[in-house]
Amino acid sequence: MTKLIDQINELARKEKSVGLTAEEKELQTKLRNEYREQFRANFRSQLDNTYIMDENGNKTKVGKKN
Repeated sequence: MTKLIDQINELARKEKSVGLTAEEKELQTKLRNEYREQFRANFRSQLDNTYIMDENGNKTKVGKKN
């Protein structure tokens, strides 16, 4: 994931300094979407393994908000 972030940052720096070609803009969009997908998957995995413990010591799995 750090390689992906490095590529995104490199394109962002280039965009600010000299601009991007159409192909580079497409690549930037693709990389950003890939990063978002990986971030969401990692976050969902964390939530799937998260439990809330009440005052009685009972564990409840975190679920979707109703």
